[in-house]
Amino acid sequence: MRKYSKGGSQIMTTVMDKQQVLLSVLKKYDSLAVAFSGGADSSFLLAAAHQALEENVMAVTAVSPIHSRREKQAAISFVKRLGVRHILIKTDEMNMPEFIANTKDRCYVCKKLMFREIAKAADAANISHIAHGANLDDLNDFRPGFKAAKEMGVFAPLIDAGLSKADIRRLSQEMKLPSWNRPDMACLATRIPYNTPISSERLHIIEDAEEYLLSLGISTCRVRHHGDIARIEVSPAEFDVIIRNRGQVIENLKKIGFLHIALDLAGYMQGSMNL
Repeated sequence: MRKYSKGGSQIMTTVMDKQQVLLSVLKKYDSLAVAFSGGADSSFLLAAAHQALEENVMAVTAVSPIHSRREKQAAISFVKRLGVRHILIKTDEMNMPEFIANTKDRCYVCKKLMFREIAKAADAANISHIAHGANLDDLNDFRPGFKAAKEMGVFAPLIDAGLSKADIRRLSQEMKLPSWNRPDMACLATRIPYNTPISSERLHIIEDAEEYLLSLGISTCRVRHHGDIARIEVSPAEFDVIIRNRGQVIENLKKIGFLHIALDLAGYMQGSMNL
């Protein structure tokens, strides 16, 4: 539970109360396009928007080399199950020098492009508003994309309703959404250190390496690309999976394109490249 102050008094707001606030917020929009990645947050937002607005909601998913094939398929499957209009848009960040340069503004550049393309799709479909799945916890992280959302007039209903990641997972589970326990997602470019140029080759190597590790049964992983070195991040609870399959991991990641394979003893940490 989270305490909110109202009129000088303290009231307790439950997760279910927050859900009702979210539905009230969403009902204020006559129509809505949801920037939909297929992750837990945007999936919950899309399901709630569908509940509030019915046929007046549309999912829009960006397709590009920075997003994995697994992520794209998860998005398509979820929307098909939900029965919502779904548009796939191709974004062209790989032809933008300011994105490829991979400075700390990379996310801003990418999100600005994505929201611009979503706005075009929304206009073509006579959709009046755009929302993304940022949650309350995201306010404590380094998120240059928030600036792009603000500049493009993109709403964040989950934040408006005071919903944290834990709230979203709990409500998603109660709604029986298959995304309720989906691991946190981030574009493949986040695996490349800042100021190291982003290339299609590096993105493909990262995706193939992570797909292999996931095939071993690992729930969440990141393969950080440090030139010839693959720095593997997994939960410490899953270190044993890597160790048991050590020989195969080395062999397969070398085939994919790395020369040296390292397991990060600190374990998986979201946003570790921002440190």
